[in-house]
Amino acid sequence: MFDSNFTELNSYDELPLWSAPFGLMLLDTIQLKQGMKVLDVGSGNGFPMLEIADRLGSPGHVTGIDPLEDAIRIINKKISRREVPNASLIQGFAEEMPFENEQFDLITSNNGLNNVNDQSNAFRECFRVAKHGAQMVITMNLPHTMIEFYEIVEEVLRESGRMHEVILMEEHIASKRKTVEFLKEMIISTGFSIKSINPDGFNYRFTSAEALLHHYLIRNYFLDSWKEFLPLKKEEEVMQQVRQRINTICEQEGEFNLSIPFACFNCFKPFNI
Repeated sequence: MFDSNFTELNSYDELPLWSAPFGLMLLDTIQLKQGMKVLDVGSGNGFPMLEIADRLGSPGHVTGIDPLEDAIRIINKKISRREVPNASLIQGFAEEMPFENEQFDLITSNNGLNNVNDQSNAFRECFRVAKHGAQMVITMNLPHTMIEFYEIVEEVLRESGRMHEVILMEEHIASKRKTVEFLKEMIISTGFSIKSINPDGFNYRFTSAEALLHHYLIRNYFLDSWKEFLPLKKEEEVMQQVRQRINTICEQEGEFNLSIPFACFNCFKPFNI
């Protein structure tokens, strides 16, 4: 039955498609115990933070941390409307968390730690606030995310001799998405042990370039960052060629597919340290 209490939030998906596949694997990996204290890093619109709180119940508690005011406002409304008494949110950064040492039994981050400015320091902070024996479960999308789009952009740039922009694009990808091996080494270097790394992925399929570029997710979370590595004053020219090539693929194959590979890291803070 439709809950009229959510009419004020109807512009936000209750379970955003982008975060759902990552979050469902995270939920299958965490080990909940009654009364535990949970930290969710980079809580976004509240998934899976609030789902974890619902499943945990009282007297356990889930604390979310996110740097964005919009995230704070959205999640606080959801906490109130959904009546989730064992969840709270603070505004802050993963690299400098306002918590005492060894506070949490479980730390989660659903594709959130890839967006911090200093990943290494963020992982060190997670280690600091985790209790001995605590579990940390994080999901991360990987470097080949949307590779089909980036390959077309690179092709267009190379054909016009714009190698500087190719390098900028490669740097953009590397700054946002690290390899499994890189993340593994970083996590271990902060003191965590890794029990398992589970790879997975999903796809976005579009019938045209126009559908792709008009999609809410692309327009609001990707398009501006893509424009940053395109040649100044020539970005529309490049994008027009990109659109034409995507549309050609759609005519030939019926769709344009964007693959989203990701991995779920199941980690623990050792007792004997």
